[in-house]
Amino acid sequence: MMNILRLSGSPHIATPQSTRRIMWDVVFALLPALGVAYWYFGLNVLYLSLISVAACVLFEFLIQKIFLRGPLTITDGSAVITGLLLAFNVPSNLPYWMMIVGAFVAIGIAKMTFGGLGKNPFNPAIAGRIFLLISFPVEMTRWPMPFHHVPLADAITGPTALGILKEGSAPVTQLMEKMPTYTEMAIGHIGGSLGEVSAVALLLGAAYLLIRKVISWHIPFAFLITVAAFTGILWWNNPAANADPLFHLLAGGLILGAFFMATDPSSSPMNAKGKLLFGLGCGIITVVIRVWGSYPEGVSFAILMMNAVVPLINKAFTPKRFGEVVNHG
Repeated sequence: MMNILRLSGSPHIATPQSTRRIMWDVVFALLPALGVAYWYFGLNVLYLSLISVAACVLFEFLIQKIFLRGPLTITDGSAVITGLLLAFNVPSNLPYWMMIVGAFVAIGIAKMTFGGLGKNPFNPAIAGRIFLLISFPVEMTRWPMPFHHVPLADAITGPTALGILKEGSAPVTQLMEKMPTYTEMAIGHIGGSLGEVSAVALLLGAAYLLIRKVISWHIPFAFLITVAAFTGILWWNNPAANADPLFHLLAGGLILGAFFMATDPSSSPMNAKGKLLFGLGCGIITVVIRVWGSYPEGVSFAILMMNAVVPLINKAFTPKRFGEVVNHG
């Protein structure tokens, strides 16, 4: 039987971008941060990343083969990105079997349960990361210090900058004296997850994605500006109790989340106004959790919560149909 070509009505938009090209652009953009993590934390960074990617690809293959029985999509690169981003959200001394469990939750529950690529309402890597954080809080918050390349349990660990801020009982002005310098935070000479240590490396990859038009500026801009403005007001009001905006921009996974996770096209709004509102909500929730919540970091929770309201945002900012006549009066 001949294949039937179904052609929808005009207008038709042609673009050189394809799903596979977009996905591999993101993988390429993450390589500088991966290289910096390897420099600071050693070979285990590569082991964890490979295990996470391989597990995500394998789980997607098995679920499609056994349950969905549709065309295989493991070559489009989306499972690779999920695996890489999930590895970026864990400490370099996480046990390998926990990494595989996180990959199963990310692919098996957060992605393939809803039908696969483009249908998942929540970012799969963030869902896997939050599951690991809630299920294994000790292992997920034991951060190796840079240049201590001793594997697993023998590694020297310490709190992150956000952890010092959250757990410290002294005024923030005194706690800041124990913190890494802003230069160290920018280049990544700090403890933390694989992908959050170097702001410079992440921004390099983000610039590549913006130039290639893989992502737009709306969500990262709204996210970062909201965090800077909110924490700036708190700091201006009481600097003894609150860290300054630059600290919040450089600490934790804010840059990783703003450019690489909140911009997931499947789980973020479709138009510019919706994206700005989405970024605004992510920024507010992140600061609320960081300042008043129990967890020192709030980026993952903020993105996941805003993922849940994306259908409402899309409904509120539905673009006008091409050729629609607007009635006045």
